Amino acid sequence: MKKWLVIAICAAVLASCKKDEGVKCESTDAPFNLILPSHFPPIEFPEDNELTEKRVELGRRLFYDTRLSGDNSISCGSCHGQASAFTDNLAISEGIEGRVGFRNSPTLGNVAYQERLFGEGGVPNLEIQILAPIGDENEFDHDVSFIETELQADPILNNLSLIAYDRDIDIYAITRAISCFERTMITGGSAYDKHVLGEESLSEDALAGMELFFSDELACSTCHSGHNFTDGGFHNIGLYEIYADEGRFRITSDVGDKGKFKTPSLRNIDLTYPYMHNGSIQTLEQVINHFSSGGISHVNQSELVVPLDLTVSEKDQLLAFLKSLTDVDFLINPDLAPLN
Repeated sequence: MKKWLVIAICAAVLASCKKDEGVKCESTDAPFNLILPSHFPPIEFPEDNELTEKRVELGRRLFYDTRLSGDNSISCGSCHGQASAFTDNLAISEGIEGRVGFRNSPTLGNVAYQERLFGEGGVPNLEIQILAPIGDENEFDHDVSFIETELQADPILNNLSLIAYDRDIDIYAITRAISCFERTMITGGSAYDKHVLGEESLSEDALAGMELFFSDELACSTCHSGHNFTDGGFHNIGLYEIYADEGRFRITSDVGDKGKFKTPSLRNIDLTYPYMHNGSIQTLEQVINHFSSGGISHVNQSELVVPLDLTVSEKDQLLAFLKSLTDVDFLINPDLAPLN
């Protein structure tokens, strides 16, 4: 798998991109009004890629544009579908010609808050991350120069790029615009959120599950913490004795990082199945059973993953709480759907 070589090459290309001399656009742009839930912290946007209306529109069009793939068959939205909280519900995502990718597709909900992208945390920001599927032979498998040529012939996209970035559409504008659109994928309107804000109450089972989730005994919230239910860290949860995909070790070469993967957000978790980095666990009930059992012993297994011996009732309560993290409005938000 040559993903990291592709990323390195593409990152160098991106860094070399320069603003086209003499390109001017008379149209104006305006800041994008991103409304955050009142209990969410502010987002830190890159200084060179603040959200604007035209940047978000351009990114939205590109996110669903199949011309980014080598055979014009798939787009970003193919592996990140809105109805599934921007996942694809496949164990391992598929690229062009049905080629099998590398890992389970992560949700893009609240991706604006994420740092160190991919399961091993090897990519520092969204702008660089977008280069990976474009060049990966098992994903888009496309050449940047061909993409630029084709999209520059599209008057709608090229004009948007001139307005948004003061340049003909190129890989610089493509990666930054898609990043802007992805940063608008804010999810914070679940039943749990409404309970936190005092707008409505959870069911008795969900309330009991919430108490268990945040208890010191179970310690779920140690790793699944904060408004996005992730600490952003890397943990080995005892999934295997020997990991075919060694996770964080691929970046650090530290044997202590073997089998460690970034903590996923639990928002909309009921819809982002199957679970784990390789989609090896099909249901939330099975995920709960895994943690209740204490996992499979591994030298790097987190000390927090220990046998819990949960009762059937406690498992049902935890399940009810996890389902309360589903944000229905996020799944049907028309501003995140393809433009007609």
